[in-house]
Amino acid sequence: MNEAAKPLKAGRPAGATSADPAVARAFGEAVVNMRREAKISQENLALLAGVDRSYMGKLERGQGAPNIVAVVRIAAALGCSATELVRRFEEVLQAAMRPASEAAGLD
Repeated sequence: MNEAAKPLKAGRPAGATSADPAVARAFGEAVVNMRREAKISQENLALLAGVDRSYMGKLERGQGAPNIVAVVRIAAALGCSATELVRRFEEVLQAAMRPASEAAGLD
């Protein structure tokens, strides 16, 4: 039996999410940490980065992952390079991925 191929649909498959929750939370935590170190309000960071405050809030809460343009803009608004922001994000992510016993130094 020869079935015709189904047409491709735009977008992601049903039930798929756009971001890994652990990754999104780690990025948000890194941004919050750096924003607080810089003594910048969430609203001012959003303004400096050229994004909506609600979008910045979602990122900080780990409810979404930014695209590369947003990463570059947020880093610039924080007064650092995108490399530094990603490095801090990776530190948070690695700490979150470690088993609790290892993180506490029990191993």
